[in-house]
Amino acid sequence: MMTNLFSVFDPSSSIFNFSINWISTFLGIIMIPMIYWLIPSRYNILWNNILLTLHKEFKTLLGPTGKNGSTLIFISLFTMILFNNFMGLFPYIFTSTSHLTLTLSLSLPLWISFMIYGWLNHTQHMFAHLVPQGTPAILMPFMVCIETISNVIRPGTLAVRLTANMIAGHLLLTLLGNTGPSLTSLILSILLFSQILLLLLESAVAIIQSYVFAVLSTLYSSEV
Repeated sequence: MMTNLFSVFDPSSSIFNFSINWISTFLGIIMIPMIYWLIPSRYNILWNNILLTLHKEFKTLLGPTGKNGSTLIFISLFTMILFNNFMGLFPYIFTSTSHLTLTLSLSLPLWISFMIYGWLNHTQHMFAHLVPQGTPAILMPFMVCIETISNVIRPGTLAVRLTANMIAGHLLLTLLGNTGPSLTSLILSILLFSQILLLLLESAVAIIQSYVFAVLSTLYSSEV
């Protein structure tokens, strides 16, 4: 039963042993026409306001050391994850963000680049960050170990958090959908209403998780 449940996340379409389901990650480039960006509309204005708000927030998180274009990578990260989360809510569309292959490919290079930049350019600051201010001398070796471990697992927690939240909602939707044929019409109508509510909840989770991923990446960047 568990194999059948998790099989909904498996790539099923392939050409020459290459899964074409992963192409759905880049559907945004294909589906959004150029005219959307050229002709102002209320959706375009709304999206631009969202991006401007994110730019201001990320700029605040990065602090005075952040360059003018430094928020672009985190806004692009938010946009990509948000689009893929939403695309996974549609039937027969592959959810790429429910796989560690994609989420780790996003978080691990970012974390490695932050670490390389920090240790090469701000070595003293990186060493000082391992021991929080006010730590007793007897606890300093333990704090160094704890801070090092918490730093090393950051890309993993970023990736697993996003993947687990996407998988949990889709599994629940799959469970509710599989029980539908064996129910009476009254219970089926209640189940349909609950699925609509769950779909709204999943839409909120898609927004929140993409925002959390981008904000935590920004905070990790601000530390170095």
